[in-house]
Amino acid sequence: MEKENVWEYPRPPLLERFHERLVVVFGGAVIADTLMGYRVLETSHAPTYYIPPSDILKNSLEPNARRTICEWKGQARYFDVVSGEKTAAASAWSYDKPLASFHSIIGYVAFYAEPMDACYVGNEQVKPQPGNFYGGWVTSNLVGPIKGAAGTMNW
Repeated sequence: MEKENVWEYPRPPLLERFHERLVVVFGGAVIADTLMGYRVLETSHAPTYYIPPSDILKNSLEPNARRTICEWKGQARYFDVVSGEKTAAASAWSYDKPLASFHSIIGYVAFYAEPMDACYVGNEQVKPQPGNFYGGWVTSNLVGPIKGAAGTMNW
């Protein structure tokens, strides 16, 4: 992968189609696998990847009451991720009515990497963006301090 400096990502964020393979593994099962994702690039953040619902294992997402507001995308609703006997509360989110520039991801789902068994971009297992709030997936091609829980983190 080509090096990308997260401080060169735009603000407001950019939504772009992403055709590399995205995989989410939880509870020992592949619960999401796509070549038709999107990613959001925002200054100082690791990219956040969105997967179409058709490429997510049926019954692996259960609605959660959590809601948050993003100034760029609108209101997010959350899901508990379920696989077998394992559950990760509020570990995935989606936008039902995103603001205009993000309409392409209506219903698409993003996953926090940390509670999952593994998440992949291509063949690379990602690291979670530091902190418990941001949902970016950190890959080895990212350069620059990445925004996180205690400010920034270098990779």
